[in-house]
Amino acid sequence: MQTKGRSRHFIYTDWILIETQFDPEQLHSKETVFTIGNGYLGTRGSFEEGYPHALPATFIHGVYDDVPVVYTELVNCPDWLPLIVIVNGDRFRLDQGEILRYDRQLDLRQGLLIRAVRWRSPSGDTIDISFERFASLADPHVLALRCHLTPVDFEGLIEIQASINGYPENQGLNHWEGLDQGKIDQGIWLQRRTRSSRIELGMAAKVTILGSEASLQVSTAPGYPTLSTTFLAKVQQTVTVDKIVTVFTSREIDTPVTAAQEKLAHLPDYTTLLKANEQAWDEVWQQSDILIEGDSTATFAVRYNLFQLLIAAPRHDDKVSIPAKTLSGFGYRGHIFWDTEIFMQPLFLFTQPAIARNLLSYRWHTLPGARRKAAHYGYQGAMFAWESAVTGDEVTPRWAIGNDFYGEDVRIWCRDREIHINADIPYAVWNYWQATGDDDWMQKCGAEIILDAAIFWGSRVEFNPERERYEIRGVIGADEYHEFVHNNAFTNRMAQWHLEKAIAIYDWLVHKFPEQATELEQKLKLTPEERSHWQDIIAKILFLYDPSTELIEQFEGFFQSEDIDLADYEPRDRSMQAILGVNQINKYQVIKQPDILMLLYLMRESADFPYNEKALQTNWDYYAPRTDITYGSSLGPAVQAILASDLSKSTEAYQQFMRALMVDLEDNRGNTNDGIHGASAGGIWQTVIFGFGGIQLTENGPVANPHLPPGWQRLKFKLHWRGEWHDFDLHGKLGAGEQGSRGEVAVSFSPPLRLVSHKPSSIPNIQGFIFDLDGVLTDTAELHYLAWKKLADEEGIPFNREANEALRGVSRRASLMLIIADRPYSETQIEEMMERKNRYYVEFIQNMTPQDLLPGAIALLDELRQAGIKIGIGSASKNARPVLERLGIADKVDAIADGYSVQEPKPAPDLFLYAAKQLGIEPEQSIVVEDAAAGVEAALAAGMWALGLGPVERVGAAHLVLPSLEGITWADLREQLSNYFQTKTMNK
Repeated sequence: MQTKGRSRHFIYTDWILIETQFDPEQLHSKETVFTIGNGYLGTRGSFEEGYPHALPATFIHGVYDDVPVVYTELVNCPDWLPLIVIVNGDRFRLDQGEILRYDRQLDLRQGLLIRAVRWRSPSGDTIDISFERFASLADPHVLALRCHLTPVDFEGLIEIQASINGYPENQGLNHWEGLDQGKIDQGIWLQRRTRSSRIELGMAAKVTILGSEASLQVSTAPGYPTLSTTFLAKVQQTVTVDKIVTVFTSREIDTPVTAAQEKLAHLPDYTTLLKANEQAWDEVWQQSDILIEGDSTATFAVRYNLFQLLIAAPRHDDKVSIPAKTLSGFGYRGHIFWDTEIFMQPLFLFTQPAIARNLLSYRWHTLPGARRKAAHYGYQGAMFAWESAVTGDEVTPRWAIGNDFYGEDVRIWCRDREIHINADIPYAVWNYWQATGDDDWMQKCGAEIILDAAIFWGSRVEFNPERERYEIRGVIGADEYHEFVHNNAFTNRMAQWHLEKAIAIYDWLVHKFPEQATELEQKLKLTPEERSHWQDIIAKILFLYDPSTELIEQFEGFFQSEDIDLADYEPRDRSMQAILGVNQINKYQVIKQPDILMLLYLMRESADFPYNEKALQTNWDYYAPRTDITYGSSLGPAVQAILASDLSKSTEAYQQFMRALMVDLEDNRGNTNDGIHGASAGGIWQTVIFGFGGIQLTENGPVANPHLPPGWQRLKFKLHWRGEWHDFDLHGKLGAGEQGSRGEVAVSFSPPLRLVSHKPSSIPNIQGFIFDLDGVLTDTAELHYLAWKKLADEEGIPFNREANEALRGVSRRASLMLIIADRPYSETQIEEMMERKNRYYVEFIQNMTPQDLLPGAIALLDELRQAGIKIGIGSASKNARPVLERLGIADKVDAIADGYSVQEPKPAPDLFLYAAKQLGIEPEQSIVVEDAAAGVEAALAAGMWALGLGPVERVGAAHLVLPSLEGITWADLREQLSNYFQTKTMNK
């Protein structure tokens, strides 16, 4: 169980993140987690009504403005969210009154953020308030917000104030100056301009009231235009407030205010906009979704990380890129690092290559800034900024200024010395070309990036005549704990690789596009002597490694540094740099993030030097234990997960995968409030595809050699490669893969489950209980029935309670097939209906509480735990985990086997065998508690003891039959089992 996840009050379903309790201590990190966006902008998950010390923000790609010390930052744009609700004179806010019910959901499938609150005002009025909002993926300039208001126990006046806040701040700094504002038919508008970069913004909003007669008034307080109304609210009658907003900037249009007003005037209603948004998301998920079965946490969390990258990816703009913290927080000031090209871009490269092209085109547009940086340092060619914004000029702060008035400021040397980015970007350019075959973009843009950045290396290397080797001295490698090192292996090999590819690109240009080759020769002053110099560097660059062992020295002198055992410093909650100090850590063999291992990962796909299996094993054994993987860099765990998977270290691979996967959902580094860890999110995609999926790219297309983690029963995804889609559906225990004509891979499912006789053969030595959920610990049958009934009614299919009895203990798919009978539905329609039913069911279970436990359940669970008996859940439901959370018994359960865990549902024994394996006990040491005939049959087939609850005609095949758990003790059950065994033995 994810203990830390529970402390965040989160429940994960297939597609929906559910927060069950408001915790003010986690306000800022949750604002990050609940960010929504559409590739044009991102809006943090702040409350519409506001909250003290909140950090609301909407960031729009490319809208930067000057700021002291850090040069420039992505600007917090005018806030479109404010919606104030005043109930009989009391303003609704979560720090006042009483929260009787709270639920917030992020629906990844359609980018929809929903919050439902039952609130009692200080005056004693109770009201249900729900908000939902989205940033339209169908139209990036459209934002929408809906509020439902339902008085529970009063009639009275409700006032609504819907505003645009023109005074947003970047943590105390306001970048905007007012130009104008006003009103239009049914709406308001605001015009602002950034103080230094002079980017103009236009925003317009309108409000519609449904369910009550209400007239709107306009207030134009400077910088805060507002639409307000007051209406008489009646008990149990819902009033709906729709707020629709449009936004443009002068980056994309000359007259943003006019554009915002005109678009607003022609927009349809909220429901129509939501439908268009949903359709747009459907198309994106069809390309980018990853389906995992057997690991419900990973099922959701992988999708969540993909979602955060998808909403930050520029779809219509090739002059911007994804910042390290995406569009979700103030961290790193919205600057762009190598994180984008190396960690984030592969997701888009293989699922939405047009976005990958945009990200790389940004680097082409910023070449002038890279050239200015090179010239400043006395080098030739293009020297890419370590941190970049609009122009490509270096914007890494020169100093880190601490909070201690008397402390020393820390010089940030990355801007000067971390130059491996100059090869990282060409690496991404080359891979884009290999994956897409986009010759047109390569000859127009990509070749110039690769060649001009290569010219830089020619001027940066130094020739050492004593060694007869080229060196690159005074750098910072991927490992930032060590500054001013010489001949960092990562930097030297990446520079060498870059020059190899630069020569190949030049030769290709001369052959395929001779006019472009000539043009670039003249523009870049690229001479035959320069290319000959590149060849010499390739042949003679220094690379420190032992050919006999293939151990690589991270940089010159690393092996002479003092070694330490990181285990001596555990437990800890901060980085080794924070413990040892910025200066002292240089003296030790402790690494912030993979450096040599990162090099091996980048060379892995093409098996370029120094990558091979022996080198990977040797260097893993040396460097992995010396890496500060917990608190060093969030970029590290995903890389180590992939390499551990290659080395068949499945436990460690999964451990590092989960560390990366939950970095924001669990805030396991304590800095989620700064924004989403974008590089880690991209690394998650690479771990699943290249690590667990084992994807290798060949001339004939991608091929899978999977290493699925234990428990993963299915991994399904698709990849785009050279103009074609390749579908992968990997199953169960690893077997021989067979490649189809379009790259389709099927791996035979072979669950490692041992079947035994259905009659336990010895006196019971019970070590564990496996409980079904529905009808045993709680009664969700009614909720399932209501969800199926709602679906059936929508589809026009007759369905009643009698028909529902046939679904008891049956999987979701099998239940649906019984309901639809022989009606013709496609597989896509079936999948949609299963998801729709599940969505209805999830909505119903939100109201479950510990009061919904069946009589006797909690007493028996507590007694079993006190007796040292292990407790598992064996439920066909895919919602078992959220139900347990709602019932308040998740911490009493040691293992969960649910609808994700196995392929074959009850009456197959797989589910219970899986649960026993998770508990670490033998089948004959297990008691299954079931209320369905199919469940009893599955328990007997597994060789387990079966306790049936309910009428004998339904569960009479069980070893013991009881009406319910009420009044049942473990002592009673143990005695009855012994009596049963003795009776059977005497009757033989």
